[in-house]
Amino acid sequence: QVNVQANPTNRNQPEDVRRLRVRNKSGQLVPLGALVDVQPMSGPQVVTRYNMYPAAAINTNIAPGMSSGVAINTAEVLAERELPTNMGFQWTEMAFIERRSRDTGAFVFLLAVFVVFLVLAALYESWTLPLAVILVVPTCVVSALVGVYFAKQDVNLFTQVGFVVLIGLACKNAILIIEYAKKLREEGKDRREAILEACKLRLRPILMTSFAFILGVLPLALAEGAGAEMRRALGVTVFSGMLGVTIFGVVLTPVFFVLVDKYISGKRKDESQPTFGEPGASAT
Repeated sequence: QVNVQANPTNRNQPEDVRRLRVRNKSGQLVPLGALVDVQPMSGPQVVTRYNMYPAAAINTNIAPGMSSGVAINTAEVLAERELPTNMGFQWTEMAFIERRSRDTGAFVFLLAVFVVFLVLAALYESWTLPLAVILVVPTCVVSALVGVYFAKQDVNLFTQVGFVVLIGLACKNAILIIEYAKKLREEGKDRREAILEACKLRLRPILMTSFAFILGVLPLALAEGAGAEMRRALGVTVFSGMLGVTIFGVVLTPVFFVLVDKYISGKRKDESQPTFGEPGASAT
């Protein structure tokens, strides 16, 4: 892009434009008035351009209960169908970022679950015991989606951030139970006694920390004023997800631990049995 501008004294009046000189093919200076005609006419005070093309900004509102992804797809279908062939469309601001980073929410969520699994595997020195913790994560996600549905909100970027936050919060409650149950099992107590005692001792800390967090995010879920939509999206997701994992996680975590511990015990028993040809094995 090249912008050419004359000195202020040579462009104060419209007639001054006629006296400006440009070179022709022969290299001679020719008055601009011999080539163009200057006429006064009205025009817009502001000309909107996007990527150097004349543009018109369009802002849309999403219906309650509809996601931003559905709204973007619908707008694209309407634009392709209704706009003339010499016009196109491009997204800007939040819609542009969302369109560019589409389908990354699920990837980030799965990556966060995988990282938590690796940390727990290092903590417990086992590849199977962390499953008793990770299996609680779907309950918080389902509870969050139910809360978003009843609040008539959409699944947007802030909702997806809430899902990632819930992974750590859900695993925190499960770790409080499983960590103590694992310790009791190593001391020689049976499976049922260990998990019941762990639930009995860890119930109060789980409820205290969970409801403290739930009441802490309640103002976000009920936010009003400027920026309330973003705060409500995150607040409703975390509030409903944490409420669900507190109610269902306390019940399901012992079940998951018992199932995983049975699998580990059965596997160890199979490995301890001697096979044919090994010392201690008998054959007839």
